[in-house]
Amino acid sequence: MRGWTAHGACRRKSPQPDLATDAPRRVSSALSITLEPVLPLFHAGPAPKASGPRRGALRDGLGLQPGMRVGLFGGSFNPAHDGHLHVAETALARLGLDRVVWLVSPQNPLKNAADSAPLADRMASAAAVAHGPSMIVSDFETRAGTSWTIDTLRVLVARHPDVSFVWLMGSDNLAGFHRWRGWSDIMRLMPVAVIARPGSLLDSRTAPGAQRFARFRVPAAQARLLPRLAAPAWTYLTAPLNHRSSTAIRAARDARDADG
Repeated sequence: MRGWTAHGACRRKSPQPDLATDAPRRVSSALSITLEPVLPLFHAGPAPKASGPRRGALRDGLGLQPGMRVGLFGGSFNPAHDGHLHVAETALARLGLDRVVWLVSPQNPLKNAADSAPLADRMASAAAVAHGPSMIVSDFETRAGTSWTIDTLRVLVARHPDVSFVWLMGSDNLAGFHRWRGWSDIMRLMPVAVIARPGSLLDSRTAPGAQRFARFRVPAAQARLLPRLAAPAWTYLTAPLNHRSSTAIRAARDARDADG
């Protein structure tokens, strides 16, 4: 049964040959691992391609170099809080990442725009939490003119073909991940790391997305391999839990405002 596969041979060369020559390629795991059989619950067709960035708007300012291992952490961050930092720091340490990029969405298509603070406020909120040289807060989606995660990731991969990207998300998103537009394309585009969050400690094998890609799951003990693996490959990481949530923070803030 086929599990993890290597695609390093088909990756495009960097436009900077002197740097890309030594950049690590995606590799398949040589470890002996028992992989669970895939459960073919349903078929998801490919997501539509994005129309591309607005002319003159795409200067990402991320400072990424060939060979880097970079986690991409998307969200509304409305507001950002210590729970988000917990996800980012856990991924940074457990996956051996060089950077974590916080992709602050202009507006989550799956959430009510009326409940969302202005982008500038959410960027400032994320910047106040994501401190340190390994954390980058970016409005890349606004610059790229994308609304859906799959489109944003395709643009980033095309711009940085010799960077090893990993999509990061909390386990609270795993249960509904199969409802995201192009979710299976995300799984096939880059490795995915799911970090445990309070209130969503379901068995990670029960979520439809986890079942669909069960045989590509990497044991947590080998998570540092993930950035160099060919997609699809994913892992589920547990760590001491942080119970902060954006919903609870907004509720407490609204209660204070009501009191006066």
